[in-house]
Amino acid sequence: MIVLSAAEIAAATSGVLSGVAPEVVVTDVAVDSRAVSPGSMFVAVRGDRVDGHDFAAGAVADGAAVVLSARELAGADGGPLPCIVVDDPVLALGRLAGWVRRERLGCTVVAITGSSGKTSTKDLVAAVLGGIGPTVSAVGSFNTEVGLPLTILAADEGTRFLVLEMGMRGEGHIDYLVGLARPDVSAVINVGTATLGALIGAGGYGQPILAGIRLADTGLILEGAVPAALLALATQGLFELAERRLVPRGLRLPRPTPGA
Repeated sequence: MIVLSAAEIAAATSGVLSGVAPEVVVTDVAVDSRAVSPGSMFVAVRGDRVDGHDFAAGAVADGAAVVLSARELAGADGGPLPCIVVDDPVLALGRLAGWVRRERLGCTVVAITGSSGKTSTKDLVAAVLGGIGPTVSAVGSFNTEVGLPLTILAADEGTRFLVLEMGMRGEGHIDYLVGLARPDVSAVINVGTATLGALIGAGGYGQPILAGIRLADTGLILEGAVPAALLALATQGLFELAERRLVPRGLRLPRPTPGA
């Protein structure tokens, strides 16, 4: 992660500093209080069953430098916890990731979406790009309005490629994630019943799947499987044909052993 000050985070998220000095630095972001380490920013996400605000004091005790919260918070002793108070911690996390993507990252961003096969395709593309230069990719299926910003924030100044997975749970979700990530290369590997169901369940129809995604604004829409994602990368100059194989540009291939 690119090290950020509390003041920078507050400015990027339209937040207000409460009980924390502007110069305090954040070196990591966590949404699970059990994953907090010294220097982390703990994002107090309110879920259906638990409220992250209830775990903020424990996160600070474990070393969190600041809490991204929806309100001012106090510790067990009644003293204020270090907070950046925002309207909605999840939306603020997205604003922070979007700002970092626009202002601080110079890497090539690859976005992959579709009804199925996203995670395996993302892993394969990341593995191949890792042979060219430092690559950051989503952990598991981090493809939501929480997971995607966390992946963006995991990149730093040395990252050359950022491979993102985008999930769709309803109309407008992909559009929101694309707005944060601003991908340079995009691949839609499948549009099937899962995506159709998400749209129909939200009162939409099949047509908005591609019309609403807007991936074509920044990359290439393709439908297929893993080769489609690699073809998308090839069209952007990241890959080239060498000895009838699609390989990372600049990678020298070993000559085949005669008779092998």
